[in-house]
Amino acid sequence: MEALVSAFAPIWALTAVGWLAGRTGLLGADAEAVLGRFVFHVSMPAALFTVVARTDLASFADRWVLAFAAGTLVASVLGLAAGLRAERSTAERTVAVMAAGYVNSGNLGIPVAAQVLGSASFAAPVLLFQVLLVTPVLLTVLDASTGTAPPGPAARLRRLAMLPLRNPVILGAGLGALFSAEGWHLPGPLAHSADLLGAAAVPTALVTLGLSLHTPPGTAAQRPDRGELGVAVLVKTVGQPLAALAVGALLLHLRGPQLRAAVLMSALPTAQNVYVYARLYGAAPVLARSAVLASTVLSMLTLSVIAWSLGGG
Repeated sequence: MEALVSAFAPIWALTAVGWLAGRTGLLGADAEAVLGRFVFHVSMPAALFTVVARTDLASFADRWVLAFAAGTLVASVLGLAAGLRAERSTAERTVAVMAAGYVNSGNLGIPVAAQVLGSASFAAPVLLFQVLLVTPVLLTVLDASTGTAPPGPAARLRRLAMLPLRNPVILGAGLGALFSAEGWHLPGPLAHSADLLGAAAVPTALVTLGLSLHTPPGTAAQRPDRGELGVAVLVKTVGQPLAALAVGALLLHLRGPQLRAAVLMSALPTAQNVYVYARLYGAAPVLARSAVLASTVLSMLTLSVIAWSLGGG
């Protein structure tokens, strides 16, 4: 339990800093929008590039990643079903899918893997799976459903083909995968610059999340649909790890560390990146923000129960 508290403490501290900054007006009225754009367009692409470029793509071959992928698929389908019932737009349904199935594999996955599973390497294939496979698909849907669709199938195909160049998150991850596959390395000064930019991604995203919690005087507080939020959080913290457990134990016959890795990584809360994407695309940001906070609180309990029951802590 102490390991989990240590992993969660920075999340709450930096989110509180953002809330205080918003309440006092320290950063100005446009701080949330400006910091959100900085994370999406500058810092997060640098972070994804450096992480993926230094990760062996062969880590995808671990069998337990299949169980994690199955859990992600089940959670995403359930999140989509919740969005359909709420009569959301396509973009908002996409955010609902991410709220239910996109785990915090970075600033929570790494410390949980290191302290509960015994090695931070367990977080690497999860990060790769989300960055290289899940994120491009979801951002493509968000881009297509919120942008101005060009006339004609040829024009739409060109727009889709140019998405990696227009979306810095996908571009950063794709370049990182290329560098990893080819064994390339940035020159020292450039690598250090990328490290510095990337290191700002997580803390800035958390401060931005905290800023979003402050409602300026005279404005009505925005609240998510309770039913939709409840489904997203329950699926994220309970449904996804149960699906990974079922597939891992019953179909793949995983045991020991591999089964623990699949279930624990699946039980991580909704990533703060989901709020960043929702905010940038203007699609259900209140749902995304609430899902991040609620699932982070609840996962303190669910991660502890899973670690204890599977012998990982």
